Amino acid sequence: MTTEITAPAISLATLLDQDPAFRLHEGGKLETRPSVPVRDAADLSLAYTPGVARVCTAIAERPELADDYTWRSNVVAVVTDGTAVLGLGDIGPTAAMPVMEGKSLLFKQFGGVDSVPICLDCTDVDELVETIARMAPSFGGINLEDISAPRCFEVERRLKERLGIPVFHDDQHGTAIVVLAALRNAARLTGRRLWDLRAVVAGAGASGLAVTSMLLKAGISEVIVSDSKGVIHQGRGDLNTYKALIATCTNQSGHTGTTEEAMAGADVFIGLSGSTISERAIASMAPGSIVFALSNPEPEIHPGIALEHAAIVATGRSDFPNQINNVLAFPGVFRGALSARAVEITENMKMAAAHALSGVIEEELSAERIIPEPFDPRVVPAVAAAVADQARRDGVARLRGL
Repeated sequence: MTTEITAPAISLATLLDQDPAFRLHEGGKLETRPSVPVRDAADLSLAYTPGVARVCTAIAERPELADDYTWRSNVVAVVTDGTAVLGLGDIGPTAAMPVMEGKSLLFKQFGGVDSVPICLDCTDVDELVETIARMAPSFGGINLEDISAPRCFEVERRLKERLGIPVFHDDQHGTAIVVLAALRNAARLTGRRLWDLRAVVAGAGASGLAVTSMLLKAGISEVIVSDSKGVIHQGRGDLNTYKALIATCTNQSGHTGTTEEAMAGADVFIGLSGSTISERAIASMAPGSIVFALSNPEPEIHPGIALEHAAIVATGRSDFPNQINNVLAFPGVFRGALSARAVEITENMKMAAAHALSGVIEEELSAERIIPEPFDPRVVPAVAAAVADQARRDGVARLRGL
């Protein structure tokens, strides 16, 4: 027996009239405000002409001064093409704006980082890369958001090669950081280490492949990845470049069947696919299993049902314990990278973020608390400090100390 988490259908007119979400979003969620006063002619002459000309001339002579004398070093572009928005799919750039505004709101609320939501009316990889690169002089970092796979991998790769500022696809790396942090604590709580675990990852899109890559780097024993056609293995002839690459370093046991078949005896299930998983499949996992049913808005299985068989269950929702939420990662990651004026976000910086995040509640672990809550004030400082320190260790920081 399964229980659906659904809401009754409501007309758009009723939603516009009664839903508090629409009232909160009315007029948008962001505004710009000056950070210096302009009270009189003297202030005006400094903030604008003629004083501003002296600053412009200095930056033209030494471009790095823009990080000290403009807002650039503390502002991120939150960029999407609207092709993979939350669980809504390809809804286009205009409809994606509320999510990008929300992301900017969270950057400021949690990390003290200014950001600008940008929704681009193009989906071609070349056009996306060229457009974002041409905007880059205005920003200290680029946060890519809700761009569908596999295009998102190419967009990020090319921008990282071209730009000397952090480029971070949050759907990939933010998710992976929080998943790894939560899994570290879940393993610790159940008396195991990462290299003792065998995991099944359902979903081979941006988040699924990034999570898999990070788990492998962290030393997990084995990862089996599946997509809508079943387990990914080297014998499949229908794999794109990225799936083919992941096939070479996963599934050492040689599974070729369905996701649920691969789950038999597994220690960990991580759902990132929008599919459903049966209670029978959860029951077939190893004793003390860990289930991360992360699809939104509907988890792959109701957490109450999963808990009948699993030791620890997490979802992507705020109305159940153990929410795997990217807001635990990206504000601190960018705060640390911007503070160090890093030229990129390295793999080591992501691993440092995951380690710091898991350590925030290391002494407070329970089956219903394997990850901090988003409003825990310790999260961003811990993650930011770890990321900035690792940037210096990796030699990508332009500021050697804070």
